[in-house]
Amino acid sequence: MERRLTAILAADVVGYSRLMGEDEVGTLERLKSCRRELVDPAIKEFHGRIIKLMGDGALVEFASVVDAVQCAAMIQRRMADRNKGTADARQILFRIGVNLGDVIVEENDIYGDGVNIAARLESMAEPGGVCISGTAFDHALHKVDVGFASLGEQRLKNIADPVRAYRLLLDPAASGKITAAPHRPGSRVMILASVAALAFAVLAGFFAWQKFSMPSRPSVAVLPFANLGGDPGQDYFADGITEDLITDLTKLSGLDVIARNSVFAYKNKPAALADVARDLGVRYVVEGSVRRTGEQIRLNAQLIDTATGDNLWANRFDRGMAGVFAVQDEMSGEIAKALGMQPSAAESERMARPPTENLEAYDFYLRAEQTARTGRRDGLREALALYDKAEELDPAFAEAFAADASMTVYIWRESFNDIMQSAPARKRAYEKASRALQLDPDLSSPYAILGIMQVVDRRYEEAIASVERAVALGPGDAETQIALGYVQLFAGNHAEAAAAVETALRLDPNLSPINRQIAGLVFLIQGSNDKAIEALERTRHDAPSVGDFTVTLGAAYARAGRLQDAKAAVAEGLGAMSTPGSDSLSAIRLNGAQYRNPQDLALIIDALQQAGLPEWPFGFTGDERNRLKGEEIASLVLGHTLQGQLEPGLQPAFLQIGSDGKAAFRSTTRLVTETVRVDGDLLCELSENMFGRPDCGPVYKRGDDGSGGYSFVNSSKVFHFAVIQ
Repeated sequence: MERRLTAILAADVVGYSRLMGEDEVGTLERLKSCRRELVDPAIKEFHGRIIKLMGDGALVEFASVVDAVQCAAMIQRRMADRNKGTADARQILFRIGVNLGDVIVEENDIYGDGVNIAARLESMAEPGGVCISGTAFDHALHKVDVGFASLGEQRLKNIADPVRAYRLLLDPAASGKITAAPHRPGSRVMILASVAALAFAVLAGFFAWQKFSMPSRPSVAVLPFANLGGDPGQDYFADGITEDLITDLTKLSGLDVIARNSVFAYKNKPAALADVARDLGVRYVVEGSVRRTGEQIRLNAQLIDTATGDNLWANRFDRGMAGVFAVQDEMSGEIAKALGMQPSAAESERMARPPTENLEAYDFYLRAEQTARTGRRDGLREALALYDKAEELDPAFAEAFAADASMTVYIWRESFNDIMQSAPARKRAYEKASRALQLDPDLSSPYAILGIMQVVDRRYEEAIASVERAVALGPGDAETQIALGYVQLFAGNHAEAAAAVETALRLDPNLSPINRQIAGLVFLIQGSNDKAIEALERTRHDAPSVGDFTVTLGAAYARAGRLQDAKAAVAEGLGAMSTPGSDSLSAIRLNGAQYRNPQDLALIIDALQQAGLPEWPFGFTGDERNRLKGEEIASLVLGHTLQGQLEPGLQPAFLQIGSDGKAAFRSTTRLVTETVRVDGDLLCELSENMFGRPDCGPVYKRGDDGSGGYSFVNSSKVFHFAVIQ
């Protein structure tokens, strides 16, 4: 224990309880944004060092009291600018108090009147203002660009002696102004001043930066278990142990568990547990290690209370591989007990239920999960095969069928026909989800999958009912919350979609790129352009090879008026696609036809037009002077065989069309049976692909090369052809 003279700054949010009562989700998000975009940068600029986050505030150490006062002034000025244009009832206002005083230092904490005076001064400050003590004033005078108004000596609660107080004049025109003669400090005070600390405390001890994201009920993060076996090829097994523990703890209705994507951001990156707790908004952290040698495993784990540093539970398990599921059951049960949780009979039964009895099937499942999360199309294709192997080895493996269905519905809704054509993907997703529910009716993800498919079919009320059932079964599952956000987005319920996305971000601050794109779309259509850009920039960073994500970012940039960035993002996204240049406005229109509100889709189309996304794939444009009319198209193609080449690469292709419109399209990579018809001046293809929607486009006579051929373009192809019979 030691004593030292320290500068402390205390702050609270004015009307916090009212703001939370009126809009909890929105208030928390705005507070998080204030810290991320304003407060933390100010602390960094003035060389602050966070000592700790605590239940009623935070302490940050500075090199000088001058830095502390300058930091306080900067925060309030920037908050004033930030609040411009915001309704008074929605404005976030801070009160700040600054003191330089004697404190007790014990380990990493500080106590004493120095801290208490700062808190009392904070309560005297005006909303949006700063109140400082005489000792802080003595050192800051003529060294900061503010003015000072003397408040005289103040009697503060539980402080024996009166304290001189000053109000900062933040208007730049008042810089250097003093409304009363300052008291000059003695040389002893000047010599002692050496360290400054910044503490954000809350009125009545209620608000804290941790409250930006920390739920009131118990919350835990399970960090990735370290692979100590020496074989990097066994990483997937250690990851699987971590994921299964997360899944088991999520089944406890009274516990918030941070999702896999967020905790895996710390894999192979040592971090202080206090930093983890702050970043993820949790109090408890589980960490451990796995050593797999042949058929033997050794698993070590411990549960830590980050607020106190206490180790609440620790254990080591040495078992054969056949006992891996029993180990997981014991571990989750012991952790729940250490957290003071009393699982219900149903929760205990679900936690004790092994995912499979077949270890080889479990191994394939873990490999599939690891591969699928890359988001890359080759990874998705490989994961399908791995899920097939797991399901073949154990036809009762419900989690494998559910995960398979989840990935397949993503392939289907994104129209990744190069991985699996739409019709078989739809069929596979339904079958796998149905099988999973048949095996385990308590799984939440199959209901989420059903909701996604129903909303694509425009069965909005059924879709909402399905995802709400999913959320009821898995309230702590970020994936089900994202599914709810996805369904509500397309159903036109923007507020509900945003609330679901915010919940998902609380449960999983590091959402997967796939889910973060959904969050970005929700924010984009809601009109929260900055939040949309933040989400989609993160998506691009995490998955730079997935061009679809970057194209969506281009729309967000355009909505924010950043047209140069928008055009660059779209160009980058088109180049990164597995078939470069294959995306187009026509594809966005067709894929987005499930938007209940046409204006939502129109908003996206308008933004992408501004960002330079072409109307047709591969930037195709036709000469309107050579465009065929409807009767010309019908006469040309119905009852005939068309032979030609597809963009890109001019691969050979055939389209055989009967006089009744029954047709078959063949290329080196595709074989599709369909119906062809003429609608106005457009040629339309209708098949089980593209969600069963007609894919229509114009036909042009190619007169520029003397070939006498034609070009047909729609959202999925550019087909240069000649009629051969």
